Amino acid sequence: MLKKLLFTCFFVIFEQSLIADSFKLEKLTDLNEPWSLTFINKNEILISEKSGSLIFYNKKTQKKKTIPHNLKFNDNGQGGLLEILKFKKDIYLCYSEDRGLGKTSTSIVKAKFSTTFLDFKNIFRAEPPINSGYHFGCRMVIQDEQYLYASSGERGEGNIAQDPTQHPGSIIRIHLDGSIPKDNPKFKGKANWLPEIYQIGIRNPQGMTLSPLNNKIYISNHGARGGDFFGEVKFSENYGWKIYCWGGTNYTGLKCGETDQWDKRFTKPLYTWVPSIAVSAVQIYHGNEFKEWNNQILMTTLKDQSLRKLEFKNGNKLGDEQVIFKDQIGRLRDIKIDQEGKIYLLSNDDDALWLMTKTY
Repeated sequence: MLKKLLFTCFFVIFEQSLIADSFKLEKLTDLNEPWSLTFINKNEILISEKSGSLIFYNKKTQKKKTIPHNLKFNDNGQGGLLEILKFKKDIYLCYSEDRGLGKTSTSIVKAKFSTTFLDFKNIFRAEPPINSGYHFGCRMVIQDEQYLYASSGERGEGNIAQDPTQHPGSIIRIHLDGSIPKDNPKFKGKANWLPEIYQIGIRNPQGMTLSPLNNKIYISNHGARGGDFFGEVKFSENYGWKIYCWGGTNYTGLKCGETDQWDKRFTKPLYTWVPSIAVSAVQIYHGNEFKEWNNQILMTTLKDQSLRKLEFKNGNKLGDEQVIFKDQIGRLRDIKIDQEGKIYLLSNDDDALWLMTKTY
């Protein structure tokens, strides 16, 4: 048994060493609390900083500038300017909107792209506003060039995620102009749900990706002290928070939720982590730079400070998990993949934009 354990440990270390020898990390520019990035074109990147700035960076010239905007935000706690996404000529931004009297909401705005000024207009606002600096969620993806999905965290309010008459703790689905799709759950048997809500029962999903394999949407969700998960976004379903905590406990160490057992009322995650590693962003890899990783899940983590790869098989089946690197550039906040398959990372602690490429 001991011999088998030693061999397994040696193999894992050897395998990680081989992975580490196959890539290099290059710091492109220093930043201030970066949260998300989006590609404007082959050379230009737009980056959101939690503290309130939008940074326009040119890889070719290595120059950057701050683009002014009109947003009234509150960066208390985990809030600020969060996910940013370019689609065609528009910029979408999810952020913690200052609603007055200390209250904030997960809100989404849209603007025509400009390097001189971004004049944002609101297209979604989570109701009700809450006096809390926790759990905004705020990841977004666009599906079929017409639907915007976004995560609205439960703001530390626990079982509000079980109330579909309030937005916190849900996945929302709207059209790109903010209007409501007529095939959302409210119009398909869930008459008491708010019209924007697509799925309920989540805590704080800070990862979301559209799969090039099947056009489905997947999220990563922060549990409490354990219970991080990766799972599929599903029509009118319920992930169970905070009745069920996916194996985790509260940060006090006390029991979390009303039951330790999953039951059929709730959606089963595809993969869970106990204890928590704080998965922050996910992408399903597609590109030429790391061809051997095509169709595999890449995820960044905050607490664990690692980039990980999770094998994605046919039919939503997951295989082996690998740590690609750990404790090299601090807490990893975001990951995006360009058209060539090169990987871009945002780190906190170190506060920088990084480029990850293959060594040949």
